[in-house]
Amino acid sequence: MVRVFAALFCICLPATTWAEDQFKVLVIATPSKYHYEYIPVARESLERLARLHAFGITWTSDPGVFDSDLHQYAAVVFLNTPAEQLSEAQRAHFEDYMRTGGNAMVVHRAAIIPPKAWPWYEKLVGRSFINHPMIQTAVVTVADKAFPATFGVPDRWIWSDEFYVTANPYDVRINPVLRVDEASYDPTRIWPGQVRKRMGEDHPEAWFRDYEKGRVFVTLLGHTPDMYRDERYLQHLLGGIYWTATGLGRQH
Repeated sequence: MVRVFAALFCICLPATTWAEDQFKVLVIATPSKYHYEYIPVARESLERLARLHAFGITWTSDPGVFDSDLHQYAAVVFLNTPAEQLSEAQRAHFEDYMRTGGNAMVVHRAAIIPPKAWPWYEKLVGRSFINHPMIQTAVVTVADKAFPATFGVPDRWIWSDEFYVTANPYDVRINPVLRVDEASYDPTRIWPGQVRKRMGEDHPEAWFRDYEKGRVFVTLLGHTPDMYRDERYLQHLLGGIYWTATGLGRQH
């Protein structure tokens, strides 16, 4: 009888007794003209990673979440989300979050914002968008083996993506994590109406930095839905989430 009561007691305990979330992140994935099909695939994959690694995810496509208290989240992840869609009040809430120790992760399309539309956010990203060549296969190289977002990818990684060309108008210092070898593809193969431009040997595709009182991780990789099924890419994202949310994992 004692064993029966003990078993019933264990069954009635809340699930959090068994697996408490280490931290919680907010993922905002707002569709745009060229980025919407990835959303259900990315959601399934990231929620699986969250269950596997014991952290919580709040997933939304509604910028209205920025009207509420963001301080419950260890990090805010902009997943292909046009940040310029946030209202002035929502931008102010996010800026306050970062100035009081919040952290941000920016993925692919979320790194693009029209010039002068939100300079504070442009400085958070650390680089400004120039153009995106057509999707091509290239060699992505590891620039920082000590950073968690590189632990799951090879030193020379065959990857196909839009390898954004960027500039640094605000003279922001970043810490590159991944670069792309421009000799392995044609950066001038671009869409009509864009201006061809090469970046040369220093062509970062992922980086980290401090901003305000928080941490920022940016990856420009992640254009198509199938990328969010690729385990190496997911390990890249997981490493970024882990460091952004906790500040841990980077080898010194």
